Amino acid sequence: MVSFLEILLNILQPKIIVVMILTAFYGLFIGAMPGLTATMAAALLIPFAFWLDPLTALSMIIVMDVLAIFAGDIPSTFLRIPGTPASAAYTQEMYEMTKKGRGQIALSISIMASTLGGLLGVFVLWFFSPVLAQFAMGFSSAEFFWLAVLGLSTGVLASSGSKLKGFISLLMGLLIATIGVDPLYQVQRFTFGNPELYGGIGFIPVMIGLYGISEVLRRMYNIGKGTHVILPKVEYRLSEMIKGGLGSIKKYLMRFSMGSVIGVIIGALPGAGADIAAWLSYNISYRFSRRKTDYGKGYEEGIVAGTSANNASLGGAWIPALVFGIPGDSVTAIVLGIMMMKGIVPGPKIFTERADLVYPLIVIFFIANLLIIPFGYMAIKGLARIFLRTPDYLLVPLVLVFCIIGTYAVNYSVFDILIMLIFGVIGFFMEEYRFSLAPMVLGIILGPLTEQYFMMTALKKDPMVFISRPISISIILTMILIWIAPIVAKKLRK
Repeated sequence: MVSFLEILLNILQPKIIVVMILTAFYGLFIGAMPGLTATMAAALLIPFAFWLDPLTALSMIIVMDVLAIFAGDIPSTFLRIPGTPASAAYTQEMYEMTKKGRGQIALSISIMASTLGGLLGVFVLWFFSPVLAQFAMGFSSAEFFWLAVLGLSTGVLASSGSKLKGFISLLMGLLIATIGVDPLYQVQRFTFGNPELYGGIGFIPVMIGLYGISEVLRRMYNIGKGTHVILPKVEYRLSEMIKGGLGSIKKYLMRFSMGSVIGVIIGALPGAGADIAAWLSYNISYRFSRRKTDYGKGYEEGIVAGTSANNASLGGAWIPALVFGIPGDSVTAIVLGIMMMKGIVPGPKIFTERADLVYPLIVIFFIANLLIIPFGYMAIKGLARIFLRTPDYLLVPLVLVFCIIGTYAVNYSVFDILIMLIFGVIGFFMEEYRFSLAPMVLGIILGPLTEQYFMMTALKKDPMVFISRPISISIILTMILIWIAPIVAKKLRK
């Protein structure tokens, strides 16, 4: 075990400090730019990793990832456009709070819940990595299938407005997810002979279209009608934000705890990621809330649950990566590549054989989450001035340019821009007719996973495989509890 003094000596080097500061600003920029994901940002850092020592190379990935996931909440608040997929679950809540003049509270929750949720993920990474990794490795294709079904069902239950319209929105998302090549038999589906569709429709162009372009169209439409929304100008003060954020977390402590635990567990599952953690936490929070009618209208509870989950998942994602060499999400897949490049072999013994690297990295994770407060505050102050003081006739074209750049940067494809524009029109009309966008987005995220794990389990040719394992049964019972518990509680209260 490395002493804490040795860890500090390893970290407090001018080179590492400079790299952490630079990548903090880089992560904030990536997160605040719609379409530019943390995965893309990590991939762009790989060339720099060649020239850096292992600790410095991995620390820049950690700091960038933590700050980028937080920064995705900033455009959600001011533009109703999620900066990263992990912010999409509660984008509507944050924007509605801003319309009511409570943008400072929304971002206060984001800063403090992201920081404290991330710190909880670091705590679990330090003390419970082997145990949680062993639990995550117990998931077979059947467990992943039921977990995906749980996410889909809670998405419909948590949709605002008509549940029938929410179900239709989910089916539309699942239908879109089937476009491309079948993962099992490699058969083309709904491609119409277009090679651009062989790989399916990318999630990023769809998300930017549904949230970004639809918002551009809505603002143009409202300007034409003379009913456009002018967001109230608010002075953002750091002391008030810290106090307000902690107050909201204290008020909704159960939701914060639930979100953080869900984030760590989902993060530890290979291939899950922060966006699934945020959606699942937000939806479960809605299902057990006593004030369901307030969701979607700017309610603090949903933001606490969602934003604590996505940052807590980051620490969880490193658990299977370090203990078994299995990435918890796409960023840790890049991390594993850098570790292999540096001759570092992940495995159960890494905590003893490379303690000089692992424990300093965990401390850097701790510091990165604390950096959310000062750096996040600076980003909020700067972007608030831009978004709140820029007139719509300048802001709308600027947002459109950001949407196009973010979409094109994913695959450098003009076809993706066309997809983005099409889904922008679809999203505009869906919201005009009161169809919730959230179930569609969730269907596009979880649809491929649901199909993949269902087929993998079905190939075992034993239907009992779906329900024969304890974890599968636990997930099924949890799903049934989520469905019926609020109904039973309501009856009992009456």
